[in-house]
Amino acid sequence: MHYHKKHTIGFLFALAFLFISCSNEDDNTTTGDPFVVAFENLSSNLSEIDDSEDIVLVYSETATQNGLITIAVEIDNATYGEDFTTTPPIENNTITLPINSGENGKTVLFKKLNSSLDETVKISFTIIAIEYPSSQIQGNTTFLLGNTPSLGRGFSPQVGGPNQQNQVYIDLSSEVQTVIQRDHWDLGFYSGNEFRVSINGSIYMAAAQLESTNIDEVTADDVIDLQSQVAVGTFDPANEEYIDHPDGDITKTAITNISTNDAENKVYLINLGYEVGTETPSPGSVAVAGDARGWKKIRILRNGDSYLLQYADLDDNSHQEVIIEKRTDFNFTFFSFNSNSTINVEPQANQWDIYFTVFTNIIQNAGSYGFSDGVLHNRKGGVVAYSVSTDDFEYDSFSLSNVNSGDFQQDQRAIGSSWRDVISDDKVLVDNIFYVIKDPNGNIYKLKFTALLSESGERGYPEFKYRLLQ
Repeated sequence: MHYHKKHTIGFLFALAFLFISCSNEDDNTTTGDPFVVAFENLSSNLSEIDDSEDIVLVYSETATQNGLITIAVEIDNATYGEDFTTTPPIENNTITLPINSGENGKTVLFKKLNSSLDETVKISFTIIAIEYPSSQIQGNTTFLLGNTPSLGRGFSPQVGGPNQQNQVYIDLSSEVQTVIQRDHWDLGFYSGNEFRVSINGSIYMAAAQLESTNIDEVTADDVIDLQSQVAVGTFDPANEEYIDHPDGDITKTAITNISTNDAENKVYLINLGYEVGTETPSPGSVAVAGDARGWKKIRILRNGDSYLLQYADLDDNSHQEVIIEKRTDFNFTFFSFNSNSTINVEPQANQWDIYFTVFTNIIQNAGSYGFSDGVLHNRKGGVVAYSVSTDDFEYDSFSLSNVNSGDFQQDQRAIGSSWRDVISDDKVLVDNIFYVIKDPNGNIYKLKFTALLSESGERGYPEFKYRLLQ
C-alpha cells in the first residue's frame, strides 16, 4: 500500500522533532538518518467520530524492504468488540502492522460501535517496536483517542488558493474546520447584549449613516457625492468611519447602536463591496476582488429582543422588511441580500477559535485597506491570543509555565497579517514568531505557521502546526 498526501504539513509536524534528538552515545552505530515511524497527529476527539476514522502513521522515508511495527493499546472505560474495533485487530493488547517495501505510511482503521462513549473513555496507541534496519522510535510515538481537547496536529485550512474565496473557521480543541465562501453573507446581527450590526469586511463592504429616517425617500441622486468616499482603499484616513473597526470591538461598528427610539435609527448607504475574484494571478500574487456588487440602502430598528431590517436598492421607492432574531449560542445571525434570508456562517460561539479570511484593516494615516492572508481570533466568543518572538522562546521548548497571562490580547488581530511577509519578492513566512491562543474553554495552545504558499508558489495555501500546553 502507498500512502500519499497532497500537502506535507501532517508529515512535517509528525517528524518535526525526529532528527533533533538523534543519539550521539558511543553505542549508536547508526550511520545516516534513522528510519522512523510516527503518528501523523497526536490525538483525535471521539465525539467527532461518527462511524470510523483512519489513524495515520508516516515514515521518515519510503521503505525499501519489508518490516514490522508493533503498537501497544491501552483501553480505559471501553470494551473492544463491543464499543469499538480496529483493522488490523487488537490481539494481546497490541496491533501488528507490516512494513511493505515501496510504501511511505500506514493506517489503522478505528470503527466506533457505541455512539455513547463518554468523557471517561481513553484509548491510547503507542509504537513500542519497529523491526526494520536502522530504525528508531521518535517523534509522535503515541496517539490518543478520547473526549478531551486535541493535543495538536498539523493543519491545512481550505482557504481556496490565490482567490482566497473562503472564510475558514477552526476549532483547535476538536480539530474541526468550517468553510464558507466569503461573499455569501452581507450583514451580521449581534446576539449579545448590544444591538449592533456588522458588515462583511472580507469583501470590502462599507456603510455611511445618512440624515434621513425614511428609507423610501432616499435616492441614488441623494448619495452620488458620498459614494466615492464610502469605500475601502481610498487612502483617505476619514474613511475609517465607514468600516467596522478591525480590532473586533463590537461597540466600534460602522452602523451605530440600534436604538429603542425609532427616530434615532437613520438610513444607511451600503457599499456591497466585491464578489470573490476569479482571475488567475501570477505565482505569489492574489486576486481576491472581482466585480463590484453595487449598493443598497438599509434601516434597522428594534423589534423587542430582535432586529427589524428594512432594505432596498437605491432608487426603489418601497422596501422589504425582515425580522432577524438573536441566536444566543452564536456571535451573530447572518443575513444575505442575494438570498433575502438568514444563512449559517460561523459555528457556535464557543466552538471556534481562529478563522482565515481576507479582511479590512486600517493603515495609519491612510485609512481602511484590504488585507489578504488574514488570521483573526474569536474575540466575541472569549478567545484571546498573543505573539511570542523566538528571540525569547523557541517554539519546540515553549511550555505552559512560559505562558504570560498578562500578554493575552482581545484585539482579534493578535495574529492578523503578522505571520507572513508578502512585500518581499520571496513571499515568505515570518519564521521568528509563533502564537499562544486561549480558547473559550480555557485550553491554551501554541501555534506556528509552516507554509504560506503551495509547492508551486501560489498564495492561499497556508499551513500551521499547534500543540496543547499542559
